[in-house]
Amino acid sequence: MERLPRIEQYGLIGDMQTSAHVCDDGSIDWLCLTRFDSPAVFAGLLGTQKHGTWQIAPASPPPGRSGSEAEAKRRYCGDSLVLESVWRIRTGSVRVLDFMPPRDGAPQVIRIVEGLTGEVPMISAMRPRPGYGSVSPWIHEVGGRVVAEAGADALWLDTCVQQVEKDGAIVSAFAVAAGQSVAFVLSWCPSHAAAPEVPDPEVALTETLTFWQEWAQECTYDGPFREPVVRSLIALKAMTYGPSGGIVAAPTTSLPEEIGGGRNWDYRFTWLRDASTTLAALLGTGYRQEAQAWRRWLLRAVAGDPENLQIMYGITGERDLRERQLAWLPGYEDSAPVRVGNGAAEQLQLDVYGEVIETLYLAHQSGVAHCADTAVLHQRLVEHLTQRWQEPDEGIWEIRGARRHFVHSKVMAWVAVDRTIRLAEVGALDVDLPPLVELRATIHHEVCTKGFDPARNTFTQSYGSQDLDAATLLIPCVGFLPPHDPRVIGTVDAVRRELSTPDGLVYRYPTRGKRTGADGLAGDEGTFLLCNFWLVDALALTGRLGEAHALFEHLLALRSDLGLLAEEYDPVQQRQLGNFPQAFSHMGLIQSARLLHQLATQSSCQRGTVEVPAPRSTSLNTLQTCTSLTPQHA
Repeated sequence: MERLPRIEQYGLIGDMQTSAHVCDDGSIDWLCLTRFDSPAVFAGLLGTQKHGTWQIAPASPPPGRSGSEAEAKRRYCGDSLVLESVWRIRTGSVRVLDFMPPRDGAPQVIRIVEGLTGEVPMISAMRPRPGYGSVSPWIHEVGGRVVAEAGADALWLDTCVQQVEKDGAIVSAFAVAAGQSVAFVLSWCPSHAAAPEVPDPEVALTETLTFWQEWAQECTYDGPFREPVVRSLIALKAMTYGPSGGIVAAPTTSLPEEIGGGRNWDYRFTWLRDASTTLAALLGTGYRQEAQAWRRWLLRAVAGDPENLQIMYGITGERDLRERQLAWLPGYEDSAPVRVGNGAAEQLQLDVYGEVIETLYLAHQSGVAHCADTAVLHQRLVEHLTQRWQEPDEGIWEIRGARRHFVHSKVMAWVAVDRTIRLAEVGALDVDLPPLVELRATIHHEVCTKGFDPARNTFTQSYGSQDLDAATLLIPCVGFLPPHDPRVIGTVDAVRRELSTPDGLVYRYPTRGKRTGADGLAGDEGTFLLCNFWLVDALALTGRLGEAHALFEHLLALRSDLGLLAEEYDPVQQRQLGNFPQAFSHMGLIQSARLLHQLATQSSCQRGTVEVPAPRSTSLNTLQTCTSLTPQHA
């Protein structure tokens, strides 16, 4: 029976335009060319080997398969995105270095096999299947080089060892002894164009290592969790589309939130919410250039039409993200359907106004230069929000059921107005203040009246609902209420009581199994990792630092051996779920690490209350939580 790797068994390599997923058995099972959202040429992750893979490993049987004698260990080379895998067998040991050089032109995947001890027989078997595994290419030689062509795509595989075609795969059998090396270079170019040049693999390796290590050195965080923070920052940078500044929520599609279930979505797009929170984490650790690039992306994407703001766009600002299903792919562990595109692009999610404006506010606080065009966009966004904030919406979780008055959406509408007022008060924005001050108070009063259950002392998911929502954990983080407010403490306790697992992890909201829930979907899902980092923050802000640290350490232990996190975690099967790696999860890790570090060094943390500098910035920047509110906010 073919081995089915767990999601966390994959490592990520990338060039900040696309990425590849490398399994711990040496197989690349996901690669989209030429962009994150392009059709995959290796789609084995969502099917089988016949849908496209490229394995380099010790010869039969490979690591992880029945009867294999190979022992494998892997890691990233320092603070980089160069993946190192070391295999040891009876006759010797080898190292494989997998990476994608940062590029200005066409993408390349380079795999260097180095002999360490003895001699090891190896095999490379590349089975390209463009069109998400639906097309068998024409494999042939051109000028002594091997190329696989299909339609507009040409994949050139260059190496110094012999290559043969076998059953639709390009296969090389070779051996490496100590001190020897064999490199494989996979290059894409248009099929009608001239063959691409072959790079020097060792030079490309040095340049790639240098790029990542120099970028990582810019990190300003120096706390006790530096290793997981830097690894998370590298993952976020890898999910940034360099040419435009757009940030994908994840580089995969349709990895399931429930094994065998249908909660499978395409995350290879730029959500305003996800990108905003990611940029907040980058800004908080010293990375301003990414914020400037994203601001330019935002201006281009929204263009002159902020009244029709979408909650997500393509990575270069595309608006048409129509959703469809790929029936020929069985899905990861038979979790169908496999979807490309995302119908949620047409939803109304009022919270994104808060996240976008919050990020613009953070950029101003971080010293990012004033931009007149951005100021105009900001004004128009607020004007539009004032007209729509009272409408029901699909909310942060993108429900596919009836619209509701989600508490989190209203809170983030309050954030949008509040941050606008703050920028105006320091002269950074020209708006009419009195109506906005009144609106801020109106939203606050409505949420506290209609979104709060006094009998259970907790905010609810939506007005009139009995369901809870982990997104309400953000209420103290965004400064809507101070952490010591009894309603905040009651909400934290209620979420832990009603949405938690036995080991203390929390779900984002209740699901209904086979019955359709409030989200309009049947089925269940894993615990949502970002919500658990929000819980860390809420516990820390309400003075329970010991519990916050314990939960944070537990979450760190859930990372893969390479320090990566998916969207969710299944505490029963003890495995990661959902698209991988997930920007939300790594953003949450960074922000929680920063908060815990700051609070641990503050002498003002005592008796269950925390004094931290105002003004706050959201889950996006929990470190500046507003803990005291003016009378009109109380």
